[in-house]
Amino acid sequence: MYRVLCRLLLVLLNILLYNVPAFGAEGGAVTCDSGNTAWMMISSALVLLMLPGLALFYAGMVRSKNVLATMMHSFLAMSVISIQWVFVGYTLAFGSDKFSLIGGLDFLFLKGIGPETLHGDIPLYIFVMFQGMFAVITPALISGALAERVKFSAFFIFILLWSTLIYDPIAHWVWGEGGWLYKMGALDFAGGTVVHISSGISALAAIFVLGKRKGYLKEKLIPHNLTITLLGAGLLWIGWFGFNAGSALAANTSAGLAFTVTHLASSAAALSWLIYEWIHQGKPSALGFASGIVAGLVAITPGAGFVKPAEAIIIGLIAGILCYRAVLLKVKLGYDDSLDVFGIHGVGGIWGALATGIFVTVGGTGLLSGNWNQLGVQAIGVLATIVYAFVGTYIIAIILDKIVGFRVEDEDEVIGLDQTQHGEIGYNM
Repeated sequence: MYRVLCRLLLVLLNILLYNVPAFGAEGGAVTCDSGNTAWMMISSALVLLMLPGLALFYAGMVRSKNVLATMMHSFLAMSVISIQWVFVGYTLAFGSDKFSLIGGLDFLFLKGIGPETLHGDIPLYIFVMFQGMFAVITPALISGALAERVKFSAFFIFILLWSTLIYDPIAHWVWGEGGWLYKMGALDFAGGTVVHISSGISALAAIFVLGKRKGYLKEKLIPHNLTITLLGAGLLWIGWFGFNAGSALAANTSAGLAFTVTHLASSAAALSWLIYEWIHQGKPSALGFASGIVAGLVAITPGAGFVKPAEAIIIGLIAGILCYRAVLLKVKLGYDDSLDVFGIHGVGGIWGALATGIFVTVGGTGLLSGNWNQLGVQAIGVLATIVYAFVGTYIIAIILDKIVGFRVEDEDEVIGLDQTQHGEIGYNM
């Protein structure tokens, strides 16, 4: 009996000393789930794949003399914002709440986080990296509006300032525990407000400072290679499954719903843009189809885990037409949004955020279920993001323009940014 008790005691000591369970952010004993961890690593990689996809999508729409410079904006963001995120971005977005507006400096340089630290049942490092991919792609989206005339050095500084002062606070408002929109119950499953409205509105503010390209509305500024634009749209479509389905933070039913509605909304928007353009212009364009794909992806992003397939198709169908009309608006109003960032990401993100308040039936109720309050909360989130992103970006752009110059010289713009900013050419034939 004594020997049996001694052996049991040794077993208990072994469990306590060598098999101590990890603790998540909530302090409860949890263990790392290998399936969820694997899915989140794959999702993070899929979101990163969107950056080369975006680079191709944008590069095909500019003139050949600017193809490398345009692609470099996306690749620069991959590097610069990844470092910024680890140093200060993550803690500003997800650190302990300060006044419901910003995160504290708990995780500055990721201090206090180790390999065993968990977020739910996945390593916190993986959560940091997954969210970091969102932070990376958002300023890269803005670059499309500035294409063919923004100074590379100014863009370098711009994305650092913008990410720290605009993106990180908005991310905390919506996703950080204690953020004021989080507490109000604003729904943004994968970044409709945080990523797309913020980037689309900021793009609009920045181009008011940057000005129009030389020859805009006076000569045809024709895309040089729509083949790679279509390829880029396809890569974005694939990567978006990680963007939306990964936001469930687990390989579960929520991820399955997000995966399904993401595909359906994008398909619907591509078709509605194509058909509407066909009727309006007389021919269905490849550029229009590619743009419709992205419009649908943008619009479904905030509601990906909250709406069902039929509603997702409606959201996509409306997004294709709305974004098409918004793109035409720039010609009437005369502003030069080079690659339609505001028309697709700004307008599509606004529609998606409001549509979530209308159609939500999973994990809550929306307007169609008689809940007006959710639509009101969504509208407050949209309006707050518009005002903060526009004013903040305009101030950043004005200061940059005064100090380092936001735009290249006229002669450099005529020669092309590939040669004048990078000393290279995209095509040597």
